[in-house]
Parts: sequence; structure tokens; C-alpha cells
Amino acid sequence: MRKKLAILFLLVSILALPFPAIASEEEEGKVDVKENIFHHLGDGYGWEVPFSHTYRIPLPVIVRAEDGSWHCFSSGRLIKYDEEIDPESSKTHVVSVPQIVTIDKEGKSAYQFVLAHTSKHKNKVVQLLPTSQGEQEEAAKIASSQNDEIVDGFVKFDGKYYKEYKPFDISITKNVLALFIAAALVTWMVMGLVRFYTRKGFKAPRKGMGFLELCVDFVYTGVIKSTLGDKAPKFAPYLLTAFFFILTMNLLGLIVIFPGGANLTGNIAITLVLAVMTFVITNIHGNKHYWKEIFWPDVPLLLKFPIPIMQVIEVFGIFTKPAALCVRLFANMMGGHMIVITLTLLIFIFAAYGAAIAGVSAAVSLIFSIFMLALDTLVSFIQAYVFTLLSTIFISMAVHEEHGDHPKATVEEI
Repeated sequence: MRKKLAILFLLVSILALPFPAIASEEEEGKVDVKENIFHHLGDGYGWEVPFSHTYRIPLPVIVRAEDGSWHCFSSGRLIKYDEEIDPESSKTHVVSVPQIVTIDKEGKSAYQFVLAHTSKHKNKVVQLLPTSQGEQEEAAKIASSQNDEIVDGFVKFDGKYYKEYKPFDISITKNVLALFIAAALVTWMVMGLVRFYTRKGFKAPRKGMGFLELCVDFVYTGVIKSTLGDKAPKFAPYLLTAFFFILTMNLLGLIVIFPGGANLTGNIAITLVLAVMTFVITNIHGNKHYWKEIFWPDVPLLLKFPIPIMQVIEVFGIFTKPAALCVRLFANMMGGHMIVITLTLLIFIFAAYGAAIAGVSAAVSLIFSIFMLALDTLVSFIQAYVFTLLSTIFISMAVHEEHGDHPKATVEEI
């Protein structure tokens, strides 16, 4: 049994390494370290086809044009695939080339969109506006004078400059689809446990369901119930959802191929939203004792009047708590991904120094990468637990009552 688990873990670890995508560039004789790191950690309008650095699974692009009209089209229309011949090796390889998406209105080509590369809005969909020959030449002069191809208000495409407009964008990007997948997986797991208890009563589940019940009991009993006491049932739905949602996103992010590979908790926008939800729940349910400690804390009078030193510190603390939640989760998950990708890139960087050095670097990088993936798996659980624990503590501090606020027991109750 242990051997089977070890083999399974090794296979999953190898699948989680970004070898194929980087190797495709190695065959072309060029490995852009910075581009590879940001490619694997960033968002995109398409999802990489497994074991390919070129092809993408198209996703819906939904944008609002300059005149207020909405447009929806496939991200597959933003690029086309061409074959190129490497002059050094004479090998033919497929490359993705950006192209203009033209949307007709009343029989006329009214809207044009393109995936910007040479622009302030790099790798974002922008709308091309009508541009005269004089405006194109003026933009080219500005670029030449500042020794930079990026010109404010313009996008360079196919060697020419066009006026651009950044539309309001609600596209289903890779990260958005990954959020839907993570939410669907959490719902499926939890509802499966609910259906089990509905059918079989209090009979203990086994295997996957047993592990899920163990996690629920561990978080609820060990964290939520022990901290919030009789208020635990009120906040448990949010806290348990946050735990399993973060854990699922963390684990999916460790797998490169679809449906994994999206670096969700390594995206500060996502961790910020999770932290804001804790912030809102904490302050909405804060009782009078909580707000009294913020605006009139129990400290010597000179520290809070006439100069409100403690009030400023306490109000500042309201915002530092969710900020700590946001940055802690983001930094830990982003750091783990970056280390694994960097270790993998070392193999292809040292490949230029000969077979012996390449072999040694490959072995060392592989060992350390698998070790880091195992550590990242543990960190995925730890970070989900820490986020839930800190959220529980912050909520507990807001709903905690002073001893004098508890209702007095009657003679009959005694």
C-alpha cells in the first residue's frame, strides 16, 4: 500500500512540474526565464492545452466597447497558428500569432479588438480605434524619440501604431474558470457528504468521505467551536466554506495540466476578496464592546484625549488584520510556485553547458522540485487552516462580550 502511494505521489509530482511547456521552448533554442515564470503564474484568455506551450483552450471574451455596446467572442479568434522554420536548425514549429478580431455592425466593420503585446495594457484585450496615417507616424516618432516602443494611448500591431481603448472587461479568463471549477468541486464534495448522512444517518463514512468528515470535524471542533463557543453555528458556514475553498484552490494550483494550473491563491486580487469578506463579517457583527474598545479603549485618558492616539491605532488595526490575511496567503502560495518553476528552469539553463552538467542539474532540480511540491502540498493545508483560524479569532474578538454583559442566572437555573 505504501509503495502504491509513493508511486502515485511521484507521478502526480512529475505531472505538476512545468517540464513540457518549457521544453517546447528549449527545442526552439530559447528559454525566456522571466516570460516562463509570469506565464505560469499569470492569468490568460485561454487555458493551456496539456503538454503544450503554444495551443490554448479558447474561453469567452466579454468586453464593453467605447460606445457602450457589449461584445462576446471566443478567445481563439485573437490568435492564429502559423508554422515557422528555424533558420539555425531548419526545424518547423508552430507559433501563435495575434490577430485582429473584427465584429460587423449593420454590414460594416465597426469594432476591432486585439490582444495587446506592445502597449501599456500588455496581454489584455483592447479596442482599436480609427487612426489616421498622420497619427500613426506621430506615434512612431514618439516611440523613436523615447527609445521605447510603448506609446501612451497607442498599441503597436503588425509594425503599425493604432489608437487604443481599454474596454470594460468581464471575460471568462483562466482564473475565473478555475474559480468556477474550485467552487463546483467544493459544492460536490460537501453535498456528497450531506447526501451520505441523509441516506445512512449517523453511520461513519469511509475513504474519501471519511477524510472529508475528519477535516470538517477538525476545523469545526478544534477551531470554530473552541473559539466562538455558542456562536459557532452562526459563523461556521462561512468559515468552513473558506477553509475548503482555499484548500481546493491551493491543491488545484499544484497541478499544471487542466483543470489545474491556475495560480488562484497566488493572485492577490483573489486573496484580497477573501480577506475583505472576513473584514465585512467581522465589522458587521461587531458588538458595542468591540466598537467601544476601538473608539474609547480602556487606557489612560491622556492616550485617547485630547489627542486620539489609541483611537487612530485601533482604527488602523481594523484594516491591518484583513491585510495580513491577504498578504500571508498570497505570499506563501506565490513563493512556493515560483521556487518550483525556478528549479525546473535551471535544468534548461544549464543544458547549454554540456551533457554532464545538464544531467547533474536535472537530477538535483528534479529532487528538490518534488520535495518542494510535497512541501507545497503541506503548505496548502496549513494556509487554509491559518486563514480560517485567524478569521475565527478576528470574528471572536468582534462578538466577544464583557463579563458584565452576560445575562444573570436566575435562582431556578442555579
